[in-house]
Amino acid sequence: MNPTRILLFILALLMASGCAPKVKLFASKATEPLREYVLEGDGDGKIALIHLRGFLMDQPRQGLLSAKPSQVQELVSNLKLAEADDDVKGVVIAVDSPGGTTTASDILYHELLAFRERTGKKVVTAMFDVAASGGYYAALPSDWILAHPTTITGSVGVIFMRPRLNGLMDKIGVDVEVSKSGRDKDMGSPFRPATEEERELFQSITDTLASRFHALVRKHRDLSPDSMAVVETARVFTADQALKLGLVDQIGYLEDAFAKARTLCDLPKNASVVAYRRDAYPNDNPYNALSTARPEKFSLLGADTDMLLPPRAGFYYIWLPGR
Repeated sequence: MNPTRILLFILALLMASGCAPKVKLFASKATEPLREYVLEGDGDGKIALIHLRGFLMDQPRQGLLSAKPSQVQELVSNLKLAEADDDVKGVVIAVDSPGGTTTASDILYHELLAFRERTGKKVVTAMFDVAASGGYYAALPSDWILAHPTTITGSVGVIFMRPRLNGLMDKIGVDVEVSKSGRDKDMGSPFRPATEEERELFQSITDTLASRFHALVRKHRDLSPDSMAVVETARVFTADQALKLGLVDQIGYLEDAFAKARTLCDLPKNASVVAYRRDAYPNDNPYNALSTARPEKFSLLGADTDMLLPPRAGFYYIWLPGR
């Protein structure tokens, strides 16, 4: 058998199972405690800035060099620090994410909602390049949602993705023999085509998860029936379109999000903006989304490896153009 074909088959199996080869060359600083750093302002009271970026998951993010905490873990850690500090009156969540797994998106939503209800502190979301699907889902509990003038948002829906390897296996002459306890035990297997009944079952699950997303949009955003019908197409929107539909409250920049948070929290215009990091950065500013200066994962031409590898089979609140 051609060695290249064997290698391709092994890589396909690894990707289908969510695995990827990892070589740890640097020690991670992810275990060091987060500490507060002032980014701007010297007045009374604080606004905590928390970044939510990349493919949303509740598993540690694995790169080729090392791992770093998941977005769920990092958000919860940041919220706990903000909750424990009585001087922090509110948080700004800076979202730049196309979404991620349904469960990670839902946990992020739950944690932000619980923080808001438990503390009474205000939550403002500031959207950057993309805040779509799960990225928008997580922002729903916010008291105020601001989109950058060039933000892409929306994609209010769910997608079920699974790899198909049966064609590749036929070409290289490899088969998989399965023993199962029930008719549907291997439902969704990448090693055989899905039956029509299985497709209907998966579509039912997809519709159920999408209905939950739609219900939360209705709960948190006062959309007209016509606007909601457009949103339920799961298309993406520009900032101007999202504002007209009612998905966001304002178009502006990060400083406008800080200003709104200070207003909502009855803080002076020079109230401090703080971030929680594991490293000190010279000339730090609010656009720094890193918590540590040491590289913790492999980057190829600036691309996050989480977005380069095919996702594991499963249900996602995510917008994936070009996949």
